[in-house]
Amino acid sequence: MAKPETIEEYYANRPFLSAAEVDRNAAHFNIFRIGDPDIEDIQVPFGRKDYFKICIITGNSRIHYADKTFEVREHGLLFANPQIPYNWEPLTPNQQGFSCIFNEAFFERFGRIKEYPVFKPRGFPVYELTTEELSTIKAIFEQILNEKNGQFEFKDDAIRTLVLQLIHSAIKMRPAINTVPEKVTAASRITSLFLELLERQFPLESASSEIQLRSASDFANQMAVHVNHLNKSVKEVTAKTTSEIIMQRLLQEAKIMLKHTSWPISDIAYALGFEGPTHFSTFIKRQLQLSPSQYRNT
Repeated sequence: MAKPETIEEYYANRPFLSAAEVDRNAAHFNIFRIGDPDIEDIQVPFGRKDYFKICIITGNSRIHYADKTFEVREHGLLFANPQIPYNWEPLTPNQQGFSCIFNEAFFERFGRIKEYPVFKPRGFPVYELTTEELSTIKAIFEQILNEKNGQFEFKDDAIRTLVLQLIHSAIKMRPAINTVPEKVTAASRITSLFLELLERQFPLESASSEIQLRSASDFANQMAVHVNHLNKSVKEVTAKTTSEIIMQRLLQEAKIMLKHTSWPISDIAYALGFEGPTHFSTFIKRQLQLSPSQYRNT
């Protein structure tokens, strides 16, 4: 699987956009108006990006996000994070909207941007908006653009505040599900660490890579807790077993790799920690009622 697109590559692939020299370790934020005649439409390949993105677009389109596809009939809002591969496929011409990109460093010491449900791998990334909701969200993007083009000494702080307002507005519209409750308990801390360790194993960048943590016991040993304590905590917080969550995440990654890489199925099986292609095939058939090769070719 290709390495995530960096911010430097983002601008290199879009020479019609102007940006100061980008340092991937420095804070970065930019916003663009989609549909601007000075900005060309380019086809964005499916894959991971090494930055966060928030987009709003009016126009019929299709969003491919991880192993799911969302069709937007009129107005769509997307929250994308560096962990999940995606692309946005326009289905009609003359799409209009806004796109902003930023890295984690831009929010350093200004909230925990990754903790918001819209950026969680198991959160809700795509919103289809009503006309009224579009008006609310679009107004925030307009404010962000005005701040970006202004000379206010503390404009970055103003932009950060508006981005958080954008996130909060979306969460209020569609409260996210399957997220760890905000109330901090021992169970929620253990579950958060478990989910973080699980996600940290992806993406696998080559066919010779292999995940190291695959069972509840593997995670418990890494976290220095008893496996029964881990299982009880995860069940209490998510209403799912540790093994169910691990298998769901392996299935998601398997579907991405089957559809968006040319890796041999046997390499995918070993990379995901299966004992061999036969075990992997049995797992995929049980989950999807298709063999790995059948799913790849659908």
